[in-house]
Amino acid sequence: MGEVKEEYSLFKDVSKVVDLAAVYLDIHPGLLSQIKECNSIYKFHFPLRNDDGTYEVLKGYRVQHSHHKLPVKGGIRYSSFVDEEEVKGLAALMTYKCALVNIPYGGAKGGVSIDPNKYNATQLERITRRYTSELIKKNFIGPAIDVPAPDYGTGAREMSWIVDTYEAFNPNAINAKGCVTGKPLSQHGIDGRTEATGMGVYIGIREAVSVKEDMDVLGLTTGLGGKKVIVQGLGNVGYYAAKYLQEAGATIIGVAEYNGGIFDEGGIDIEALKSFQVKNKGFKGYPKGNFVEESAEMLTYPCDILVPAALENVITEKNASQIQAKIIGEAANGPVTQEAAQILIEKNVLVIPDMYLNAGGVTVSYFEWLKNLSRVSFGKLEKRYDMKKYEALLESIENATGDTFTDEQKDLIVRGASERDLVNSGLEETMVTAYHHMNSVRKSKGIKTLRIAAFTVALERIAVSYLDLGIFP
Repeated sequence: MGEVKEEYSLFKDVSKVVDLAAVYLDIHPGLLSQIKECNSIYKFHFPLRNDDGTYEVLKGYRVQHSHHKLPVKGGIRYSSFVDEEEVKGLAALMTYKCALVNIPYGGAKGGVSIDPNKYNATQLERITRRYTSELIKKNFIGPAIDVPAPDYGTGAREMSWIVDTYEAFNPNAINAKGCVTGKPLSQHGIDGRTEATGMGVYIGIREAVSVKEDMDVLGLTTGLGGKKVIVQGLGNVGYYAAKYLQEAGATIIGVAEYNGGIFDEGGIDIEALKSFQVKNKGFKGYPKGNFVEESAEMLTYPCDILVPAALENVITEKNASQIQAKIIGEAANGPVTQEAAQILIEKNVLVIPDMYLNAGGVTVSYFEWLKNLSRVSFGKLEKRYDMKKYEALLESIENATGDTFTDEQKDLIVRGASERDLVNSGLEETMVTAYHHMNSVRKSKGIKTLRIAAFTVALERIAVSYLDLGIFP
């Protein structure tokens, strides 16, 4: 009999990287084992009654990877590929991601094994509300326990169904709105959540190219100005990442989608391309640049920065040797396989890891949760006070100098910070601080890649949390 090939396990893959990071730290083996394991796994089945009277039994999951901090945090995905190993792996990644960017959550993930495209809105609402009630029964959801968010196949609509169901079961819970994030603004969501992940990708890449020492090694100048960028995927994350990179001076020369791409050395207008895509369901017929039928080939086109923002495992051992980009920004989850990563190290390519680069979403989710617990919008208390204070300051300057400010200057200086302004400021602070700390650890410990450095930072913080809890000597 031939050898049986072991099925791929994302959870085991993540655990292997944790072991590689642990080499750079002095962690007790028992503590390391505790950190790697999932604390709680809830797998359940529930029926869905269809409009024609038939029933089908659906499979749901919620995995809480780490209780070193509570609540735990992680999205809910609706996908036919959802299984226990995937959810465990994604929950583990959330633990390390939150620790890396210093957000006080443990990691979690959930999902229902369905193809959401095969169900109408009424069916999806039944599925979501039943899934939520199952979590409530087992105490697997709550603002102090476990706070889900949108993920692949879910969005603000599903989150509003979740919070409505939770509030129905908990009518006296004053913080009930904090049981889930990614809600619509009308349901106490937060301004800036939609573009948060893409903006985080932009900030992370901007910080990477600001370090002269690292750019010298790659043969690049510092700053985004003039950098040639190819983006794979023009969904929510790819669009906002490309938009902000372009506004910062980068030239987007290629955008690849599953049904074709556009390549233009002279630069692509992202707003115009996105409008065309929405209207025509693709890029075919776009009047500028060259249409590329086999868009996957664009990953190997010459550019300075490659941003895979769509699917996992798009850069593999098959195409890694052909990659011509000097920097890869992993906007998607797991776009570079481990085998490909080894080849890219030898090619001296800087890979900015997904665990860091797409942490903008969970960062702003944290702000939404804080907003829900405080039950007041950011900026609501101080905005008018700040405006009055700056108006008085400008008036004093005008009186002292005899000069007057223009209306445009006054508006710019006097305007108080809105919720979006404060959210973006907090996101920027989080991403900037995390990048430079991760990069300094990479250099001080002689670590080859930013990915291992990211896990090293996260692992050390989680270990300290456990030690401070007194669980391990």
